Amino acid sequence: MASSYFLLLVLVLSVFSVSADVFVSLDCGSSEAYTDHETSIDWLGDVDYVANGESHVVPSNNSISHVMDTLRVFTSRTKNCFLIDEIEKGGKVLIRASFHYGNYDGKSNPPSFALQFDGNHWASVSTMSDQLVYYETIYVVKGDYLTVCLAQTEENQFPFISALEVRGLDSTMYSHVDDNHALFLRRRVAFGSNKTIRNTDDPYDRIWAPGSGSSIETLTSDASTIDTSHGDQPPQQVLQNAISTNNSLSIISWNMNFLPIDNVIYMNMYFSEVTQLDDNQTRSFRIFQDTESISEPILPPYEDFIQMYVSNVTVSPSTVFSVVRTTNSTLPPLINALEIFTTSNALSDGTNTQDVETLISLQKEFEVLQGWIGDPCLPSPFTYDWINCSSSDPPRITALYLSKFNLSGSLPDFSSMDALETIDLSNNNLDGPIPDFFGTLPNLKELNLANNKFSGPVPASLSNKNGLTLDTSGNSDLCSSSEESCQNNDSSSPGNDQPTTGSTNNNKKKKKKKNNLPIILGTTISAFLLLWAIVGIFAILHYKNKRAATSLINPGQASGGSTPFVDRVQMSEKIEKNPEVTAHDHENSTNV
Repeated sequence: MASSYFLLLVLVLSVFSVSADVFVSLDCGSSEAYTDHETSIDWLGDVDYVANGESHVVPSNNSISHVMDTLRVFTSRTKNCFLIDEIEKGGKVLIRASFHYGNYDGKSNPPSFALQFDGNHWASVSTMSDQLVYYETIYVVKGDYLTVCLAQTEENQFPFISALEVRGLDSTMYSHVDDNHALFLRRRVAFGSNKTIRNTDDPYDRIWAPGSGSSIETLTSDASTIDTSHGDQPPQQVLQNAISTNNSLSIISWNMNFLPIDNVIYMNMYFSEVTQLDDNQTRSFRIFQDTESISEPILPPYEDFIQMYVSNVTVSPSTVFSVVRTTNSTLPPLINALEIFTTSNALSDGTNTQDVETLISLQKEFEVLQGWIGDPCLPSPFTYDWINCSSSDPPRITALYLSKFNLSGSLPDFSSMDALETIDLSNNNLDGPIPDFFGTLPNLKELNLANNKFSGPVPASLSNKNGLTLDTSGNSDLCSSSEESCQNNDSSSPGNDQPTTGSTNNNKKKKKKKNNLPIILGTTISAFLLLWAIVGIFAILHYKNKRAATSLINPGQASGGSTPFVDRVQMSEKIEKNPEVTAHDHENSTNV
């Protein structure tokens, strides 16, 4: 058996595992909560999960279901994200995003756009005029929340979404792919079924589409119960039907021509015998990729199932998989169900954690920034509209462009974003002293604070910073540190905890002036020393009495009486035909 194939005979009971306990169903664009009685799914409106977008309704003549009658459209921002925070860190989830255009805008122009999750590319969505398109991914969540984002990629083609569903999976399910990779569903088929199977038949609400093929015979199991408690836990309803060939034919095959290019795939195949075989009956077959056998003989069990998987295998659109009976089999092969996924590249760990945490604190301070959800830098090039990021791994935030964002109040400390090169805070209503931490940013090259309400002196750490382009124009309450009025305001102003920025020469001059008093007195006391000493004694006694009375009238005045300022510190394709399944003679069956 080739080493690139990993095939598992699953007949053991599942072990103790952790499941992601989440079952969220969002009817996007809707504000109501209701139960779909056909699927028993409780749907919610999406207003608590997204901060932007407009609600629209599909015309009644294009309606396909109540859930798909509404949608949310995003006409602004590079990307817009949904946040689901009912997630267990390290939990495995299934996410399904559905899109029904339905000519909601009357333009008969279904858009294309990008779909993303947790800072990773998911799919390039191509919607259809009159058909539902859905995409599905399975992966292990790295945080305690997840985000799903839609990003505009074409001018005047606005992203939209009709439904977003998140389902928790058992951690043992789909475990033959590394946790650092996601699975993207391409096909999930219940062979022989005459209807779509999902919740409540499947407690994980996977959507199993009915499937058959040419020269195919449909079989129905006579087993009253089928054990589905192991493997990837297919629902019993999926295993109650199968497809096979008649006795003169020996192959069931399916192709990969629904994949446009070569892809690395993960594939599950489910096999369950439909009846109790007699002693003289045998059903035995192998799995082939093109002309190469990739399995040992498979004998499907009755009232149970065997799951075979193929992982980390590169296939092309012309690749064909087949189920071929062995020479000693008295019955033709069968197959009950099939899942085909492509696998993602390694999942991103996201933007630098330090930058993200500091950006969140900035968003908490300014409400206008709180509508921005999702990874700020990833996937590239879909950053927040008001930041730039480096191309490093992980990316760093290198620029903040917040001009004319109507920001007001004091700035929080975001000095930990030490990769910043450009900060533009112009044309806002920011006030208070200019924070000294700007001067500590090692890579800062441009700082625009123009047209705000900053006051006090410009910190020396900025005015003396080499290579910095600084613009503080349009702040009428700013003053130069060399001005005496700026020094007086700075020293007497309660709440200004910025360091003194007066020049060294100005500080020396003040010290000399302070020492003038004893020098003058020293030149005055001379010939009349004794007389003036007597007069001085009486003057001092009188002065002390007067000062004591003043202190009793105004307690605390000598210390200033001010409270110190405390600085304040965020199904992966349209529903097309299933894999083309055929049955035909196998010319070399005697050699299997």
